[in-house]
Amino acid sequence: MALRVAVARLKTVAGGPSLLRINNTFSRSKHFNSESPLAKHAKKRTSAVRLIGGGVAIGVVVGAAYSYFWDSERKLPGAIVNTPTQIPILKTLPSDLKVTRKVRHNNDEIADFILFQYPTCPFCCKVRAFLDYVKVPYDIIEVDPMLKQQISWSDYKKVPILLVKSSNGYQPLTDSTMIVSALASYLKDKTFTIEDIANFYPSISYVDVDGKRKTDIMNKYFVMNEDESEKSKRLNFENERQWRKWSDDTLVHALSPNAYRTLSEAIDSFKWFSIAGEWEKNFPFWETSLMIYGGAFMMWLISKKLKKKYMLKDDVRQSLYEECNTWVKAVEKNGGTFMGGNKPNLADLAVYGTLSSIEGCIAFKDIQENTKINVWFSNMKKAIL
Repeated sequence: MALRVAVARLKTVAGGPSLLRINNTFSRSKHFNSESPLAKHAKKRTSAVRLIGGGVAIGVVVGAAYSYFWDSERKLPGAIVNTPTQIPILKTLPSDLKVTRKVRHNNDEIADFILFQYPTCPFCCKVRAFLDYVKVPYDIIEVDPMLKQQISWSDYKKVPILLVKSSNGYQPLTDSTMIVSALASYLKDKTFTIEDIANFYPSISYVDVDGKRKTDIMNKYFVMNEDESEKSKRLNFENERQWRKWSDDTLVHALSPNAYRTLSEAIDSFKWFSIAGEWEKNFPFWETSLMIYGGAFMMWLISKKLKKKYMLKDDVRQSLYEECNTWVKAVEKNGGTFMGGNKPNLADLAVYGTLSSIEGCIAFKDIQENTKINVWFSNMKKAIL
């Protein structure tokens, strides 16, 4: 009953005087707002203006959105943000360059290679290991790691830099892996000039996962004109490239946190660097002191960040031991004295060069005592020397 009463009241309200009053008001309003021809024309003109304005606004929004997303795509991690570039020829050598050491195998040899380096930089050691193994003469210019005035002529502010003499001047090569691959290609087949070879390894710029722009070199793990027609050869080269990359991406990142594990170890390491690079002979006393103590302090601080970045164990020695044992097991599995079999390949040279950078540090003595790396390392030293 209550429901019926409620429905009846609702019908009365919906259909009664209230509805009539609303209809009458609407009719009067409609009659009052009747438009004259002039008003209708003004309304049409306003509509056209609004239409044009709306179109312009939509165009601006679409254009801005396109620009934003196009630019954002270029900034996405992994995106290539410029075209490949060629490495320019250095027409003449800077007049103030001071050769700190000459590596010769015969007294009458002329060096066509100049290496700008830090004595114990793992990437520089990797290049030296290759040059020494293939027995080519070269000159060394030690670079002050703090001031870097020896490479002030170069836009590229890292080491190693290798200058290769050519008919047009000197071809700069950068990135240790690219240097080794380019030289292996060049020495294998000299029908190509060093400029031609350098162009096989173009530089590209990209944005990494942290949003930072970086530069890398295409094809840097490939030696040109290699015969990979047979499956066995192809697998050998693929294995070589895999371990060269492992040396760059994994092994090398375990070194700094171990060489500079404590401030005292960092100072000891830099004192050994000074002896290996003959800093006291090549630099003033104040500069040598700055490099030893300033460099040790900086690298001690940086090593803490590197430990976290590359997720090393709390005891960083354990991470280094694991990587050394990983390499030894891989060599043993391959069935030869070296990863290359009876003689070293580019992977052997890469790993040897990388580890030799800490040979005078406490960390190296520890890996000799706690891993099986020593037999392989000793065999490599004999093969290179």
